[in-house]
Amino acid sequence: EVQLQASGGGLVQAGGSLRLSCAASGFTFDDYAIGWFRQAPGKQREWVASIRVGGSSNYADSVKGRFTIFRDNSKNTAYLRIDSLKPEDTAVYYCQAVDLSNRPLGSWGQGTLVTVSS
Repeated sequence: EVQLQASGGGLVQAGGSLRLSCAASGFTFDDYAIGWFRQAPGKQREWVASIRVGGSSNYADSVKGRFTIFRDNSKNTAYLRIDSLKPEDTAVYYCQAVDLSNRPLGSWGQGTLVTVSS
């Protein structure tokens, strides 16, 4: 069974940092790009970052310079480091394998909630 489980969320103050983890199982992790998405209260889920098989990454304009995506293929895990957190970063964060257009390839697992207080 394919699973991608996001974790590492929590309540943080504005300006702080968090590292989210995405643990994958049930497929060959090394063969897939991984993307992070988020859904803020009352809003649609949006893509924020992806990392390709070769390690190249790309980001939504709204998070460039503050979000860093990386992966450890030996652990079947992808990560999202978020610096300089803002209240508008408050959302449930999800990870998923993605295609070349950053579209999710599977169903959504349980996300991890990030709450940023001002």
